[in-house]
Amino acid sequence: MMKTPILLALLAASPVAAQQFALPANCEAYLTIQGASCTVSHHFRCADDADGDQRRATLDEEGLSYMGRINNQAEWVESFHLRSQHTERLMSSADPMSMSTLLEDTVDTWDFTTQSAEIGESQYVGMDRLTGEAMVIDGVTLLRTEYALTAFDAAGEEVWRSEGSEFVHPEWRMFISGTSTYTTSDDTFENDDTPVEFIFPDEAGFLSVNPKFGCGVQMSSFDATDLPAQHATH
Repeated sequence: MMKTPILLALLAASPVAAQQFALPANCEAYLTIQGASCTVSHHFRCADDADGDQRRATLDEEGLSYMGRINNQAEWVESFHLRSQHTERLMSSADPMSMSTLLEDTVDTWDFTTQSAEIGESQYVGMDRLTGEAMVIDGVTLLRTEYALTAFDAAGEEVWRSEGSEFVHPEWRMFISGTSTYTTSDDTFENDDTPVEFIFPDEAGFLSVNPKFGCGVQMSSFDATDLPAQHATH
């Protein structure tokens, strides 16, 4: 797997040993989210990235599992999947993902292609729709969305698809996990990583490497972070 300087810094920091997630140089975190499915995610911005870009690092019981970067329209710019040892980077967009369109028109469609040194080209076609429902979780108001996504390989063959319900925070300009169903050629899997706690700088648990909820239970062998891209936070 190709490793960028930021990813190398995260791996070298050994967050499990430190018990607090160590940010790369010139990066500043603004939010930690504890999810229902034994995950903890840290959201941060780095001075060397393009204006409006932000990054997410997700950990589970075994440590760092995913690292991704999105732009100010919540497009996937690059993704690093630690378990499956592959990376993806945005190559082209026939129909770019647009957070602005979603918030203004309540529906956004998208069709884009990523390139991976490990698995080649992948095409993602789908849509997000605001349901009109607002939810308050741990004091934070979120807008509920519904989504549908189909992933194709370079030959145009369907690899997997997913649908479900997520959340949007307009000021943070990102998607937050909810409930999802993933379908491959072999099986169908469900996942619920709805946020449970939002933790901000100077609050207890900010940048913790320890997921708190839903851990230690029998889980499916399926791991959504192994898929070529994650829909949540795009």
